[in-house]
Amino acid sequence: MPITQAPLAPRALYEEVAELLRQRIFARELEPGSWVDEQKLCAELGISRTPLREALKVLASEGLVTMKVRRGAYVTEMSERDVREAYQLLALLESDAAAGVARHASDAELGELQALHEALENSLGERDAFFGANERFHLRLIELDGNRWRLQIITDLRRLMKLNRHHSLFKQGRLDESLQEHRALMAALRRRDADAAAELLRTHFQNGLAAAAPPSPPASA
Repeated sequence: MPITQAPLAPRALYEEVAELLRQRIFARELEPGSWVDEQKLCAELGISRTPLREALKVLASEGLVTMKVRRGAYVTEMSERDVREAYQLLALLESDAAAGVARHASDAELGELQALHEALENSLGERDAFFGANERFHLRLIELDGNRWRLQIITDLRRLMKLNRHHSLFKQGRLDESLQEHRALMAALRRRDADAAAELLRTHFQNGLAAAAPPSPPASA
């Protein structure tokens, strides 16, 4: 007699609310450093405080909001140090993964990366599309490396990096530079040159950090 699988449980309301708030944060509808007005959100969404507060706990565990005693929730704001340390970790983790992919990925898997790279090429000039294609390329590279702990850490770090007010790709000319770096990386991966792939990805993040540094304050008179 065939086993009947129980229907999947519907997504909890607080999870839906968490995803909605997550997307608003990434779209800058809720700006880094801004206070989350719980009463206004509850009225807008037609929900009680309970699912909203559960959703905020989820976002707090992801680092996207910061809970302050007797003051409520605030969208997390990345400091200059936060940005620098995140880039340093990403450079270490992703460069090591790139070396592994160069050594062990199948031709078909490298073909997947090539297709993602071509999507990146085709999105140049459309910033939001470029951001999305860039993230898909990097995350697929990490997936192909096969270390699930590395993937989890990088996914969390990349989520937090979306809070950075001075995102490296905002800088004039950085999209073209980033694309050139991706081209060199793909060439190294196709050559199976692990050392070059790792070094190119480290340089990619170093250049990204330089572009993401907040502007220096004007010199005093």
